[in-house]
Amino acid sequence: MTINRRVFMGTTAAVAASLSAPMIARAQTAPRVVVVGGGAGGATAARYIANGSQGAIDVTLVEPTRAYYTCFFSNLYLGGFREFDSLGHTYGGIASGGVNVVHDWATGVDREAQTVTLAGGDVLPYDRLVLSPGIDFVEDSVPGWSTAAQNVMPHAYKGGSQTELLKNQIMNMREGGVFAMVAPPNPYRCPPGPYERISMVAHLLSEVNPTATILVADPKESFSKQGLFEDGWERHYPGMIQRIGPDFGGGNVTVDPSAMTISIDGQVEQVDVCNVIPAQRAGGIVFAAGINDGNWAPVSAYDLSSRIDPNIHVLGDAAAQGAMPKSGFSANSQAKVAANAIVAALTDGRAFPPRFANTCWSLIATDDGVKVGATYEATDEGIASVDSFISQVDETPETRAETYRESLGWYDAITEDMFG
Repeated sequence: MTINRRVFMGTTAAVAASLSAPMIARAQTAPRVVVVGGGAGGATAARYIANGSQGAIDVTLVEPTRAYYTCFFSNLYLGGFREFDSLGHTYGGIASGGVNVVHDWATGVDREAQTVTLAGGDVLPYDRLVLSPGIDFVEDSVPGWSTAAQNVMPHAYKGGSQTELLKNQIMNMREGGVFAMVAPPNPYRCPPGPYERISMVAHLLSEVNPTATILVADPKESFSKQGLFEDGWERHYPGMIQRIGPDFGGGNVTVDPSAMTISIDGQVEQVDVCNVIPAQRAGGIVFAAGINDGNWAPVSAYDLSSRIDPNIHVLGDAAAQGAMPKSGFSANSQAKVAANAIVAALTDGRAFPPRFANTCWSLIATDDGVKVGATYEATDEGIASVDSFISQVDETPETRAETYRESLGWYDAITEDMFG
């Protein structure tokens, strides 16, 4: 099925209607929900709780940035297929929909008192708390690299200025230079993301610096859509891309930002640009709340509530929920399930059975789009895949072009769903 704005928003309207369940008379003080993080999970949850409760719940969204730049589709900016400004979205639509938007950092959670502390000193009480903070990086996961070096060897794995920096570095590479990537270990945000990035960097270099080469050090034996990407690289960028997997030292990597070198299994390579994507974990507020188990926050598949504190829900990249990949589509899907459960719990409304879906699109070259996705159900063990699909290597150019157009429609639809 082609996903465009009409289809996506029609599905959204159906879910919104399901959230508008009958409610008991409001108490004098409305129940309070605080949402931390204004991305695909948090922005969607805030809007759907406010809309679904018809004003019966006081909803506050805490997000430090005034303009949110999506990580999804940022690779297309690197490849020259989108303008940077097209990735940016503001919160006026959410505020006009009845959500109190606070631009500040959430720094602490008192689970006993049920309060969130902000960097500016404010303390927000909550009846339910939604955490959708995205990712942070595991320090020292790539020896020689830390966030202090991100302006020399950018990660560009959070939307915004890092993406601009990386593109600027690519555009200023010497003729015939080397672009290097240190790929992340599982699990991480957007499984096909690093490899779409390689495709987009190759596309850009093929136009502005065709004798440049790309070196990928990868600790994983395999990766999402591998056959599709490798087929596309051979067809569009023959001889430009070299991937070194763990069998050849891709898991034994160090970097030296001051010397602009990367060492792979002891062999030192001089590079011109180095994109380091480190190992990842949940955003810091999950750890401040004390609801983590290792690097992520374990949650119930039925309502995304923490398995440690049922009054806290964790969405998207930060959650350990089962089979869903860490993606913008996943976070948006999970947010609607959590919103339905929260509205039902706080207004004595009806909770509907959870349903989840995800699709990840990737662009390999002009009009050469591929996708992978699945539908999911909730089980006691976690979110489980029901059925799945993936593009095939032998698809026609027309099918690939349609897949790319489908992704453009999805981007417009999901950002409207998030931000109004």
